[in-house]
Amino acid sequence: MNTSARITAVLGPTNTGKTHYAIERMLAYRTGIIGLPLRLLAREVYDRIVALRGPSVVALVTGEERIVPDRVQYWVCTVEAMPPGMGCDFLAIDEIQLCADPERGHVFTDRLLNARGTKETVFLGSETMRPAIAAMVPKAQFMKKERFSTLTYSGSKKISRMRPRSAIVSFSVENVYAIAELLRRTKGGAAVVMGALSPRTRNAQVEMYQNGDVDYLVATDAIGMGLNLDIDHVAFSALTKFDGQRVRYLEPDELAQIAGRAGRHMSHGTFGVTGEAHELDEDVVEAIENHTFRPVKKLQWRNSRLQFGSIERLLQTLQERTEDPWLTRVRESDDLAALRNLSQDAEVVARASDGKSVQLLWDVCRIPDFRGISRNEHANLLRDMYNFLHQHGHVPEDWFARQVKRIDRTDGNIDTLSRRLAFVRTWTYVAQRRGWLKDETHWREATRAVEDRLSDALHDALTQRFVDRRTSVLLRRLKQKEGLVAEVNEQGEVTVGGEFVGKLEGFRFRMDKTASADEAKTLRQASVQALAPQFHLRADRFYNAPDTEIDFTDQGGLMWGEHAVGKLVASQDALKPQVVAFVDDEAGEDVAQKVQRRLQHFIDRKIAALFEPLLAMSRDEAMAGLARGFAFRLLENFGIIPRGEVADDVKQLDQDSRGALRKHGVRFGQFTIFMPLLLKPAPTRLRLVLWSLHKNLDDFPDAPPPGLVTIPAARGVPQGFYAMAGYRAAGERAIRIDMLERLADMLRDKDSKNGFEANADMLSITGMTLEQFADLMQGLGYKADKGERAKVKAAAPEVQPAETPTEEPVEQPSEQPAPEGPSETPAETPAEQPAPESPEEMETFFTFTWGGRAQRAAGGNRPQQGQRRGGGDREGGKGGEQRGKGRGPKGKGGKGPRQDKGAKTFEAKPKKEKQIDPDNPFAAALAGFKAK
Repeated sequence: MNTSARITAVLGPTNTGKTHYAIERMLAYRTGIIGLPLRLLAREVYDRIVALRGPSVVALVTGEERIVPDRVQYWVCTVEAMPPGMGCDFLAIDEIQLCADPERGHVFTDRLLNARGTKETVFLGSETMRPAIAAMVPKAQFMKKERFSTLTYSGSKKISRMRPRSAIVSFSVENVYAIAELLRRTKGGAAVVMGALSPRTRNAQVEMYQNGDVDYLVATDAIGMGLNLDIDHVAFSALTKFDGQRVRYLEPDELAQIAGRAGRHMSHGTFGVTGEAHELDEDVVEAIENHTFRPVKKLQWRNSRLQFGSIERLLQTLQERTEDPWLTRVRESDDLAALRNLSQDAEVVARASDGKSVQLLWDVCRIPDFRGISRNEHANLLRDMYNFLHQHGHVPEDWFARQVKRIDRTDGNIDTLSRRLAFVRTWTYVAQRRGWLKDETHWREATRAVEDRLSDALHDALTQRFVDRRTSVLLRRLKQKEGLVAEVNEQGEVTVGGEFVGKLEGFRFRMDKTASADEAKTLRQASVQALAPQFHLRADRFYNAPDTEIDFTDQGGLMWGEHAVGKLVASQDALKPQVVAFVDDEAGEDVAQKVQRRLQHFIDRKIAALFEPLLAMSRDEAMAGLARGFAFRLLENFGIIPRGEVADDVKQLDQDSRGALRKHGVRFGQFTIFMPLLLKPAPTRLRLVLWSLHKNLDDFPDAPPPGLVTIPAARGVPQGFYAMAGYRAAGERAIRIDMLERLADMLRDKDSKNGFEANADMLSITGMTLEQFADLMQGLGYKADKGERAKVKAAAPEVQPAETPTEEPVEQPSEQPAPEGPSETPAETPAEQPAPESPEEMETFFTFTWGGRAQRAAGGNRPQQGQRRGGGDREGGKGGEQRGKGRGPKGKGGKGPRQDKGAKTFEAKPKKEKQIDPDNPFAAALAGFKAK
């Protein structure tokens, strides 16, 4: 060693140009070597020197990469891979403060103590190393470098609000991926840099960041080791890391090394925290901003003067202690642990019987554990490698080829590709060892090619997962204030600047794929400027659209074609709901108001058309007194009121008041007061929506399918639903109220005291089986006594088809098929009954008698034979509402067979005497006695 050679320690914080200074000094000599802490940094420096001097004179040597031209002048290496005894004019070691690193520190300490250039040696690193270098290298001169730009603490900030050109640092792969995923959703994407990445993958990721494809970088502390990137802000998402032994807080100088990546050359930088990381203490912030840290007091050391007489002797020399107060023995490293493990293997011990074999064993133990599976698994691999090398002098190529081929696949996700890259690094390292393979050149190229393929696949996978290229491109154009033009096709598909971005659904923009709110927000930000004219054009088209293009849903939504454009909300007047339009904020207030006005016009006209009879009655100024009050009740109840709820009010109505109400189509039924025109499907559907709004229901019940006479009576429906749907629940089913009134007409002249049976007309209009009809009758207040008797042969009576009054809904078949003929013998049995066909043929029948409970609950009275039940009007004619019509063929007072097409029975016009109050039970009973 030339004792007159110059030794310089160039110390200072990051962004001081230390590495640049070392490269300039090296190129001033004919030969030189520089040791760097990371393979990534070594590749970066190698590329810089090649750009200056050409590839023919520059070598790159790392554990997994070896590029050595014939006329090498300058060597760029990782510190561990620096060839010993090179005798170069110049030698430099970067990041010399890593002498204190618990894992790798002993390698850097060895270079500090023993590596020298013949003419000049330069140690680059932190000011914290000044006392240690001064003590261990007394001849060293010191040069202090000041930072070109300032570094300022900016506090805590959410990741979603991180400014562009920021790097977010984490210390675990899982957190790196999670942060990158969040940035993809909120900012369009991020590049990922980790120490485990191959240089090819890392360079491809960095290139995306450097050229502006993405504005964010997510990295481990690998970026702290000299990687030169255009970063304005560094944010720590965590302040602790697992150092191989335990989870510990990072020291201020470690934080400064990473934070120092912010601000390049003369550009100032900032640093802060994000995520779950707490605010930095004031003293830590001050130390980082002023670059004042506690000096390094201990250097990691391991004896480098090894003896290979035996495995035991090698272990002894590796574990020697030092008395130097500056040095502390490094904790057990991976290579020492592997040697200790293999020293327990009998076959290995038998082979390692001489110095050369022991030295070979040590070289094998120094293969890094790139796979990181377990120490035992790693030791098993090393044992196989050692046995091959010791027995054959080389690793069998067929065995090696199988190992490489097994991982030469580019399918799989990020974790799978990363694992294969870690595996291939092992075989790349083996291929770089001189003499370990017969055809070294071939396998160096082959393993490098596999690594490149896996690196490219990993880059593609990282980009696909963590970069939304479309959003990134749009945001870049937006940032550069380029004019963005949106195009919307007939299907509502939106393209901006040629990029498909989503669809316009009504007046709301939706991304083209499932996305979080943050993703939608980002994409909207990029395209809202271009969409603004489209919103106005669409609003004009909607405002002039006919009502036939707009509809409401059973849940109160408002649709324009297939797109939701608003919803109904309740107001004080149930028949005058208000409208809320679904319009993106970015569309502007003018568009929102235009859409809201058009929807309000639509629903107002829809209510006016479908509820015209009800609204006309409410506007009739000729109606006064009790009639007007009752009309108001009908208006409040959308034209349908169960009679039991207004029994007292009905009793107070005189014939003139009833006539005024009937003029507007009001029917006073036995069970329900209603307007038949409002039972049609369209008014029923709207009535249920308005009623649900008025009741503030969270879930609106759907309208029954149109045309069904009966429907299942579901449990748990809101109170009042069946009346608003135009039905009355009775037993297991609910019957339409107009059909119920027709059934009531049929039951009026039946002997409810002594019992009667159902006839074919009753079953026909309900469309029920006999058993279902019995359940219905019990729900209406009747008792149903079931019996059995011998079946008799009887001619089926002719049943006139029921004709639906013009103002009532058109009847459709119910859910149950109507019985083909009478299912029982009519109550009026013919005088001459045919004899039973056979005693074995039996039939079921029901005898119905009045029970009274359900009927009284509905506001009616107990029916008597020949009497009107429940107070319903005995009125025939159109809709059953005109008195005196529908008499039988025997003239006034005649009771011949019905000739009308309706299903109701009719009476003659009453005598000119005092009217009997139909709701007075005593008067009705007296009328019953007179009838007898």
